[in-house]
Amino acid sequence: MDLGIAGRRAAVAAASRGLGYATATALAAEGVEVAICGRDQSALDTAVAGTQLVPIVADVATPDGARAFVRAARDALGNIDILVANAGGPPAGRFADISDLDAYTRAFELNCLSTIAMCAEALPDMRTQRWGRIVAITSLAVRQPAPHLILSNTARAGVTGFLKTLAQEVASDCVTVNSLQPWLHDTERLRSLPGGTDASGIPAGTIGRPSDFGAIAAFVCSDQARYLTGAAIQVDGGAYGGLQ
Repeated sequence: MDLGIAGRRAAVAAASRGLGYATATALAAEGVEVAICGRDQSALDTAVAGTQLVPIVADVATPDGARAFVRAARDALGNIDILVANAGGPPAGRFADISDLDAYTRAFELNCLSTIAMCAEALPDMRTQRWGRIVAITSLAVRQPAPHLILSNTARAGVTGFLKTLAQEVASDCVTVNSLQPWLHDTERLRSLPGGTDASGIPAGTIGRPSDFGAIAAFVCSDQARYLTGAAIQVDGGAYGGLQ
């Protein structure tokens, strides 16, 4: 299927590896010009080798860093039609493990304020041109909180509320805003968590490939998906059992 986005320009945050990288390469395969960011130059160099991806060293863990990435991507590409907001996860832990309340502030900056900042930087041009796609990579933990990930559960729930509200505000400008909620995909982050690769609770019987996620993300950015907005879509092999 031709997704109708060849020639569009995308900024994909935190995409030197994992689901961000899978999304960036899926968009590039559709003819999208893609800028990615990461904190480490050598990791970026490895990620872009043999591709047309544009590497930008940036740390999106703070609002200032997040806005700076979008500005740098715009400068490199000439415009931003597609924004994929993404960031690493905060440290694992339960409530009893985290005595420093500032840990919640850092998690909120990383997984909520960074996305808000990227949207603030990218949206004005999208609204003016009357075409835009914003996709945030969050987590299935928004629907079903994950044990030992209280910081991530809290911050990502907040950004989901923001994205749903924003979608309603900009829909008439032909800008869509959606989030994707991955569960277990074979990434470095997952392998670092206790029991992370255990697929016993997944009806599909296996953890996902990053490319599975990337293909769905690319479709949500497509021209065909112009009537899909305000959605929070789980990409989980059937793991979530609720009706909503």
